[in-house]
Amino acid sequence: MKRASKTMSHADVSVIVEDRSLEEKFDPEMRFRPLRPGTAWIVAGLLFALSMFHYYTAGFGLLRETTHRGIHMAFVLGLIFLVFAARKADQDRLAPSEWWRPGGISLLDWALAATAVVASLYVPWIFNELAFRIGNPTPLDVAMGTALIVVLLEAVRRSVGWPLPLIAILLMLYAYFGPAMPGIFQHPGASWSNIVNHLYLTSQGIYGIALGVVATYVFHYVLFGVLATRVGLGKLFIDLASCLAGRYAGGPAKVSIFGSALFGMISGSSIANTVTVGSLTIPAMIRLGYPRHFAAAVESTASTGGQITPPIMGAAAFLMVEFLNVSYQTVILAAIVPALMHFFGVFMQVHFEARRSGMRGMSAEELPNPIQVLREGWQSVMPLAVLLIVLFSGFTPYLAAFWGITACVLIGTVRIPALTLGFLAAISGAIALGVLTELAFVIPVFAVVLGLMAWTWLQSELGKAKIIDLVDAFVVGAKYAIGVGAAAATVGIIVGVVTLTGVGFKISFIVTSLAAQIAQGLGEYLPAALFDLKGLTLFFTLLMTAFVCILLGCGVPTTANYIIMVTVAAPALGLLGVAPIVAHFFVFYYGVLADITPPVALAAYAGASMAGADPFKTGNTAFRLGLGKALVPFVFVYGPAMLIVTPEFTWPSFFFVVGGCMFGIVLLSAAFTGYALAPMRAWERWLAGLAALPIIAPQMTMTLIGLALAAPVLITQLMRARTLRPPVPA
Repeated sequence: MKRASKTMSHADVSVIVEDRSLEEKFDPEMRFRPLRPGTAWIVAGLLFALSMFHYYTAGFGLLRETTHRGIHMAFVLGLIFLVFAARKADQDRLAPSEWWRPGGISLLDWALAATAVVASLYVPWIFNELAFRIGNPTPLDVAMGTALIVVLLEAVRRSVGWPLPLIAILLMLYAYFGPAMPGIFQHPGASWSNIVNHLYLTSQGIYGIALGVVATYVFHYVLFGVLATRVGLGKLFIDLASCLAGRYAGGPAKVSIFGSALFGMISGSSIANTVTVGSLTIPAMIRLGYPRHFAAAVESTASTGGQITPPIMGAAAFLMVEFLNVSYQTVILAAIVPALMHFFGVFMQVHFEARRSGMRGMSAEELPNPIQVLREGWQSVMPLAVLLIVLFSGFTPYLAAFWGITACVLIGTVRIPALTLGFLAAISGAIALGVLTELAFVIPVFAVVLGLMAWTWLQSELGKAKIIDLVDAFVVGAKYAIGVGAAAATVGIIVGVVTLTGVGFKISFIVTSLAAQIAQGLGEYLPAALFDLKGLTLFFTLLMTAFVCILLGCGVPTTANYIIMVTVAAPALGLLGVAPIVAHFFVFYYGVLADITPPVALAAYAGASMAGADPFKTGNTAFRLGLGKALVPFVFVYGPAMLIVTPEFTWPSFFFVVGGCMFGIVLLSAAFTGYALAPMRAWERWLAGLAALPIIAPQMTMTLIGLALAAPVLITQLMRARTLRPPVPA
């Protein structure tokens, strides 16, 4: 794992290619069909143009809201029909170029791409007339809206799969056939013209918040993550994790956790995190003696933390900003401790497993030199530092991403320490002087970076390779955004139908009523002093919400899962007194958990492929390793102080909630592993697992009950550890 040189070697390039192929294999949003050379250049040019459009507008000013979203969607949908085949059978086959298939792409796909572009740009084109058209659409409006809905559903079917478009179709049918619906679900219904009007011409549907967040925030941070990885920040993080944890018991597994936590700061993708960090850690774990399925499960479980680890989280974090009308800094602060709890839970299970199996750490020869790592890679941290400085100085997230991307381009072009420090000083000075957004500052810095790129290009073949690699990073960054862009627009249909029919509140009422009935039935058999009716109702509502989130996540991307569940489930939690930010985080965390929950555990399957392990066994182990993460959302619902930004936050309550959560996770990890301070007997494992649940509950009485249950286990473990400890030589 030692760093060979400062420049990118052929081995580094091969690793990037292999990682990308694994992402395309397991991430449906990255499975591009092979293209003929001419068509590939056209697609690459369009992807690069899409990245440049977002990069430019982030720094020099966004366009009008509808125009910005329309251009983004035109790019995304048009590209999907060029890079995703209509049938899976054609997805991996290079098609010949014929008169009815120019460039290897059928005339139908070219026509669908053109239709998507025209229909997407139609609303921005008639924007000035919309005030007179909403509620009274013309036949052309209905035709364009119908065309966009059709091509959008087909685009998301190709890029994401069937579940999301099927949900959208069923909800549109529900909106149309409202009078025929049974019982509480009955509503007056809407004509197709009214449905198209609401979904197409208003900001409550396709052009709504979901698409706006992807076009305004998510794209920029995905692009930043790809560029930051290319300039060496991901490699630096993995090396630092090796220096930090590699020497201890089960070293590579702990490196996997720390590396995934650090890499997750710049990658909001579970699969990208798995294949990037796992390419180094999974083989090392197998060499050390870990079972293949366990090595893959450790990496994939740790990697799901990428979507919940600040500062660059999944797209759902930016949606949370819009839905809750809070700053991104607030979301980041709220996410810090729950993310740490996730990694702590995986770490404890890995630690106990290593101690139980007698796994050694990595030798000094296998570890990188920390001084050399920092000396060669410290400049790679500068883009992340710039992004955080701008973000926490009160500027918009997309402006922070603009300067972070600019820093990536600078570092990727030249690595001159004085220039790196000078750029950081210039940004800090511009913030202090209040000129960061002034064109008189932006344009000269932009010109210097472009000049350095031109100078690097002319210097040598290595300089040309650097620039080409940066351009390729812009292309790959756009690739990541295509699938999520189509999914976000489709979710706009779902949200639009919910707002049109009010079905979300009806479902919330059904869920809370069912939870109350279950709670009332069980409440008769439980001590009233510990379990009141309201608390039990909330518990069963949370349980049902978590189950639906995981179930929905088996076929729907995290972002879409989050929006659907927030639209449907958040009102139910709100009725029971759960604060909005707590309800949103609860739904968000369980949506992410689907990445390691069989039968569709994409991150676990990617890790299994790298390890040569059984995918289903890997998924089951990954789910077990992630159970700490599964419990944390319940903890911050009952103890909101964990999220820091809630009104309930005080330092005593924060430490009580977090301390209880950590101790409960330790007990649960020991119970699953069968080892704590010494090997555990069956009764100790059961008692430790049982004690963990009340200890995690942030309520003093329950915590004391849990400690009383755990006491016999702790005593016997201490005694057995003392007898197993080798005597100290005289």
